[in-house]
Amino acid sequence: MEELVIRDADVVDGSGAPAYRADVVIDGGRIVSIVQEAAAAGCQRPKARRELDAEGLVLSPGFIDMHAHSDLALLRDPDHSAKAAQGVTLEVIGQDGLSYAPVDDRTLAEVRRAIAGWNGYGDDIDFDWRSVGEYLDRLDHGFDGRGIAVNAAYLIPQGTVRMLAVGWEDREATPQELDRMRQLVAESMEQGAVGMSSGLTYTPGMYAKDAELTELCRVVASYGGYYCPHHRSYGAGALEAYEEMVELTREAGCSLHLAHATMNFGVNEGRAPELLTLLDEALATGADISLDTYPYTPGCTTLVAMLPSWASEGGPEEILKRLADDDTAERIRHHVEVIGSDGCHGVPMEWDTIEIAGVENPALADYVGRRLDSWTTARHLLLTDRLAPSILQHVGHEENVRQIMRHRVHTGGSDGILQGAKPHPRAYGTFPEYLGRYTRELGVLSLEECVAHLTSRPAARLRLPDRGLIKEGYKADVVLFNPQTVAAGSTFENPRILPQGIPHVLINGRFVIEDGHRTPELPGRSIRSTR
Repeated sequence: MEELVIRDADVVDGSGAPAYRADVVIDGGRIVSIVQEAAAAGCQRPKARRELDAEGLVLSPGFIDMHAHSDLALLRDPDHSAKAAQGVTLEVIGQDGLSYAPVDDRTLAEVRRAIAGWNGYGDDIDFDWRSVGEYLDRLDHGFDGRGIAVNAAYLIPQGTVRMLAVGWEDREATPQELDRMRQLVAESMEQGAVGMSSGLTYTPGMYAKDAELTELCRVVASYGGYYCPHHRSYGAGALEAYEEMVELTREAGCSLHLAHATMNFGVNEGRAPELLTLLDEALATGADISLDTYPYTPGCTTLVAMLPSWASEGGPEEILKRLADDDTAERIRHHVEVIGSDGCHGVPMEWDTIEIAGVENPALADYVGRRLDSWTTARHLLLTDRLAPSILQHVGHEENVRQIMRHRVHTGGSDGILQGAKPHPRAYGTFPEYLGRYTRELGVLSLEECVAHLTSRPAARLRLPDRGLIKEGYKADVVLFNPQTVAAGSTFENPRILPQGIPHVLINGRFVIEDGHRTPELPGRSIRSTR
């Protein structure tokens, strides 16, 4: 007899098709039978060792977070309710061109410092891997060999690759260095990465010219992967930056997935239709493009990311030296406040848009939740906390958010940074926010459309052959939620509150959330590319 039958569920299967009522049978980690109500009339209903009454609940595929920063959290926190409680069954990590594989001893130390604001320094992690394959193996092993909370796929971080081959210098790679980067990308794809990310407003990845990126994308394309750039500007040059990525991947013959595809800052208010026209024109010519967004207006990153690229050349220790020198610090201030730093997307800084989300140094805890008032305060925090502060940046526009999320190639991504005392609420609330506020309350998307955006579309981008749909033979990554009550609990004031209205979540057929509570199960594994 099968393990579980979910009885009388309203199935929203992820395809975008209308919901239907059915019994869904799960066994061996897969969906083995779907018996629709009409077909069951007058027939014996399926039975299993366990029955779950789903009256009033929607059964959907598990949600896929296309932009996650859980690279260390998955190894640090076996509970990981921040994502599991949202119904997230798969996260895509290795984002924004900076992560922890492939590395050597030097670059591991550098990248740990560079993205401490995203993940902490990692002093509680045993970094016993160096290659992408070894990192994925570590995820599979997880906690005492039992696995991790949710599944995870990995993008090769182009900035880390450049760190390995070139260093932190702002210059073109030599032919030998470019060959090494190609080799590193090829090896990482062979070991299971699903694509490559870039952070083109973050050093050292931003030092790469388009020709270099194109060559690396050719390698990614040869393995069936996709390119996921945080492109060169979300501010003053946003449309040009989007167009640059479209042309670059067209030249490379590579699929393109635009990370956190927003139109931010005052210069872009009301300009979402221009971005969507650009994408529609490219799609009409056969381009393979998708994007992800989060359903909030503020962004989230590190404070050090706001600095001009020249101030970051040489790596974290060189940044600290420049900040400590009064004359150089004054040059940085002028660039940030007057010219418009490339780290801040070419827009002169308005300090009151920057809110401190987290610090590493306990002595600075009182700054968390406060808006910055000046360069003097920002410099003090960067020096005292050794580049670790994370920030919220209040520069988005609601109508842009709504228009982009309606697009047919849109998917959901939290961009959730779990580090810090007051993280962005999207880390804990993105997916119920889509289902509750933007679907039920505002009607921006229908329920069937919203679920498709969060499930089958990202699964198609990742080329997953058996996830993203409620379909016989598919993996039993499923979510049961109440469409009338599902909502994000997290707010900007209290960002770590778990959502409501999601009583059950199964990954690979095992309950990670049951009756609204986290179980001890660790069914998550690395999801490696299939070619």
